[in-house]
Amino acid sequence: MRQSPSPYLLLIPANLFWAGNWVVGRGIRDDIPPLALSFWRWVIALLFILPLARPHLRRDWPQLVAGWRWLALFGLLGTATYNALAYVGLQYTTVTNGLLLNSFIPVAIVVLGWLFLGKRLRPIESLGVAISLLGVLTIVVRGNPAVLFTLQLNAGDLWILISVLAWAIYTVMLPHRPTVHGISFLAAIAVFGLLGLLPAYAWELASGRHMNFTWPALGALAYTGIFPAFLGFVFWNRGVAEVGPGKAGLFIHLMPAFGILLSIIFLDERLEFYHAMGIALVFTGIWLNTRKAK
Repeated sequence: MRQSPSPYLLLIPANLFWAGNWVVGRGIRDDIPPLALSFWRWVIALLFILPLARPHLRRDWPQLVAGWRWLALFGLLGTATYNALAYVGLQYTTVTNGLLLNSFIPVAIVVLGWLFLGKRLRPIESLGVAISLLGVLTIVVRGNPAVLFTLQLNAGDLWILISVLAWAIYTVMLPHRPTVHGISFLAAIAVFGLLGLLPAYAWELASGRHMNFTWPALGALAYTGIFPAFLGFVFWNRGVAEVGPGKAGLFIHLMPAFGILLSIIFLDERLEFYHAMGIALVFTGIWLNTRKAK
């Protein structure tokens, strides 16, 4: 009997792909406007999703029609709002600021779960969240707590904070998704997300912002469509379904850690001691949060 992969082995690469998405979103901002990047990445992702989803869509069609309101909500929050606003934010703020703000997603998930779902964390899980967040802060402040006092919220940071709230709501609500195959669900929310993005993308075009069709721009579109949008969402949705939104949300802390590593690989930045310490704290927090209660 073939065993399915561990949900934790799905959540880790999902965050690796999304870390690359932040780096690409910032690096390509002069060639691809944010709404164009968000729209076309989901067009590309949908081209990969539909062939896999076709047989499941036929079987799941009655459930999809019955749950279209939920699917529209998931599409607007997860595939439209979160990514589009993150890309808008990266027009004005740095990847470091964006990832620091994005690291508050687990906290937002816990708070929303407590407010609306009555969820509670065990003490060791709360400790895991705190240690993991400390690891993120260690990385983004470069081992110097005084850097926190120099961080200032600008328009980009505010857009990213709104995107954080959208993703937290999406994750908390995932257990209430229609009972359909995962790839059917992803296809449906991709379609609703594109429908939600279309008016905003049309407004961006009307305002005079267009893509520069260079090879780096096309490569960036291909990456964001295949890895963060397609594979990232497949892995994330499956992981959340198996471990729950609270535990899955903690894996968001891997994104800044992976972002630093990608910067070292592609931008020739040096690995500092605080990088290693921060990454160690992140994984320690995840280990504490994923331990099974006795």
